Amino acid sequence: MTAAVKQNLYSVKIEAYKAQMAKKSGNARALSRAAAPSKAASPARGRRKPGAPRSAAASEEAPYHHGALRDALLLAAERVLERDGLAGLTLRAVAREAGVSHAAPTHHFGDLTGLVSELAAIGFRQFNTAMAAAGSAAGPALMEKALARAKAYVAYAQAHPGMYGLMFRAERLDMKRPALHEAAEASFAGLAGAIGASRQEQISETALSLDQGAAIARAWSLVHGFTMLLLDDRLCDILRRLPEGTDAETLLDAMLKSTIGRPPGL
Repeated sequence: MTAAVKQNLYSVKIEAYKAQMAKKSGNARALSRAAAPSKAASPARGRRKPGAPRSAAASEEAPYHHGALRDALLLAAERVLERDGLAGLTLRAVAREAGVSHAAPTHHFGDLTGLVSELAAIGFRQFNTAMAAAGSAAGPALMEKALARAKAYVAYAQAHPGMYGLMFRAERLDMKRPALHEAAEASFAGLAGAIGASRQEQISETALSLDQGAAIARAWSLVHGFTMLLLDDRLCDILRRLPEGTDAETLLDAMLKSTIGRPPGL
């Protein structure tokens, strides 16, 4: 075999060897990619493919992305208020409770006054609804309705002491905010309407006679004063001196029934 032929056979073997090694190398890379998907093929962290189910964490955050963050902040504010009191109710505390950025409450309410004013508006609506429902469910007698409303008044304050206290802290509220102004006016209208029913007369919400004003103030003072004494635990001294088994509700009944003049109408 001549040297030229040997050289030619050698070149062919070398080229075949190179092709075989290149094929093996390509297969190895393909297997590597299949075992470890590239970043481009993996969904970005925190994202989900269209149509894929949300995770539990994403579902919890979903309302915030659908315009419900404002309501979530108000619910968080009520929890902070009832747990930590008015002194503990700050914008940062509310944001922390809701699990959102510290800027979120400011974005929705402006400042703390705006937040607590909107929260108080919720309280007044709940408060008025509770008393109206109690009055409607009571018997037809005026005294029965008065007692039912008064009990609902006290019961709401006992169930929501933080909210109740906030509603009557005028120095912390902006009564010009539409939501709070409307809710407070509706609450007063409910009180005036109940007093009017007890007196069997129509009472205007915008103009009162002195006698009508005195009747409303008397009824409100009676139940509000009783409620504040009860919340501050200042009725214990009276209750422990009463016959065994007498509770605050029994004492309230006796107060209202013994009120001189017309029924308070609450």
